[in-house]
Amino acid sequence: MTRHAYRAALLHMLDDPSRAPAAEAHAYHPDGLLLVEDGHVAAFGAWADLAPSLPEGTPVEHLPGRLITPGFVDAHVHYPQVDVIAAWGAQLLDWLNTHTFPAEQAFADRAHADAVAQVFLDQLLANGTTSALAFCTVHKVSAEALFTAALDRNMRLIAGKVLMDREAPSGLTDTVDSGREDTEALIRAWRGRGRLGYAVTPRFAVTSTGAQLAMAGEVLAAHPDVLLHTHMSENRTEIARVGELFPWARDYLDVYDRFGLVGPRSVFAHCVHCDEGVMGRMAKAGASAAFCPSSNLLLGSGLFSLKRACACGLHTALATDVGGGGSFSLLHMMGEAYKVGQLQGDNLDPLHAFYLGTLAGARALHIDGRVGNLLPGKEADFVVLDLAATPLLARRTARTRTLAETLFVLAVLADDRLVERTYLMGRPAHQRGLAAQPAA
Repeated sequence: MTRHAYRAALLHMLDDPSRAPAAEAHAYHPDGLLLVEDGHVAAFGAWADLAPSLPEGTPVEHLPGRLITPGFVDAHVHYPQVDVIAAWGAQLLDWLNTHTFPAEQAFADRAHADAVAQVFLDQLLANGTTSALAFCTVHKVSAEALFTAALDRNMRLIAGKVLMDREAPSGLTDTVDSGREDTEALIRAWRGRGRLGYAVTPRFAVTSTGAQLAMAGEVLAAHPDVLLHTHMSENRTEIARVGELFPWARDYLDVYDRFGLVGPRSVFAHCVHCDEGVMGRMAKAGASAAFCPSSNLLLGSGLFSLKRACACGLHTALATDVGGGGSFSLLHMMGEAYKVGQLQGDNLDPLHAFYLGTLAGARALHIDGRVGNLLPGKEADFVVLDLAATPLLARRTARTRTLAETLFVLAVLADDRLVERTYLMGRPAHQRGLAAQPAA
C-alpha cells in the first residue's frame, strides 16, 4: 500500500450552499490533514483530530501557507479551440465562422490532434482542473487523440465527437449514418477505459438536422451511462436561426426535448436567454446548465442569471468554455461569475462560486461519487494552492479575515501561478515550473 499525508489548510464542499445551511455545505480546516492511500482519500479533517491515529511511518508533508482543495471540474470546454483563445471578433456565429471552424478543420490530421490534446490537458492541469466535459471536433480521430492523452495521464475526462451535418464548412460535417457509426465506435472503444466517459455531442441545433438529433437521442437512450453535451440559448441571433430551422418548436429547449435529448444526463452550455419556464422544465427533467461567464462576456452573448437558475431549481455548474472563454482557470471563472452577477444585482457568495467549480461540476457530470470533494473513499484528485504565489496575493491574503474573503481574493486575482501542484489519484500530475509527466 502507498500512503502519504499532507498537512495544510483544507477545504471542500459537501452540498450546494445556496440550498443547505452554510455550516453543513462545506468543511474547512485551517490546520488540516489529508491522508491518501492507494490513490484514494483515506482521511480528511483537522490535524489535531487525525494526527494521533496516523499509521506509523506515514510520510507527512507540511505545507504552510497552502490551501488544499479538490481538483476543479470544468463542465464545458473545447479542446480544439486552444489556438483560438483570445481571438478578436464579433459575436457567436461570426466568431465560429472566422476563427473556430478554420481551426477545427486541422483536426482531421491525427498528429495535429495529438499535439493539441497534450497542450490542452497541460493547461487544464496547470490551472488545477482534474475533470472536464470536453468538445472534440467532427473528426473521429480528434476524440481518439484526446482520449489517448487523458488515458495516459489517468485523468477523469468525458468527451465526444461532434455531430454536425449542416450549416458548417466542407470538411466539418458528417452525416446521420457516419455520425452514428463513429459515435457508437467511440463509445465501444473508450467509454469506461481508465477514468474516461463519453458524451453524445451535437454541436447545437443550428448545425444538426432533425434526423441527426433523432439519431443522437437514440444513441443516448441505448447507453445509460453516456451523457448528452450541447449548446443552448447562447446568442440571440443563434436562437432566431433555431426558430427558423425548427418552426414547430415552442422554444430552443423544445427542439432537444422532441428528440429525447433532455434528461438527467444532459448538460446544456450557456442557457443565457432562458426564462423561468425553460429553466423550470430543465430542472424538472434533471438536466444541468453549464455557466460560462468569460465566454458570454467576451462574445457579447448576454448575462446568465444564476439567481434565476437557483430559484427554478436548475442544477448549474461552472465552465471555462475555452476558446470562447479567456482562461483555463476555474478560479478565474469564479471571479467572472461574480462580475456577471453584479451586473444583475446578484452578489454571488464566494463559497457558492467555489461549489460551482468543484462539487457542482462533478454532479452535472455524474461523477460525484468519485470526485468533487475529498470525502474518504473518493479518488484523490486535489490541488495545492499557494496563497503567496505572487507578491500581491501574499500581501492580500495575509489581510483576509474570513474564508469567504480569502476565496474571493483568490477568484479575483487568480491565474495559473496560484496552482502549485495538481494531483490525479494521489500522483503528481502538474508542478508549477515543471513539465507535465504521464501517469506511471
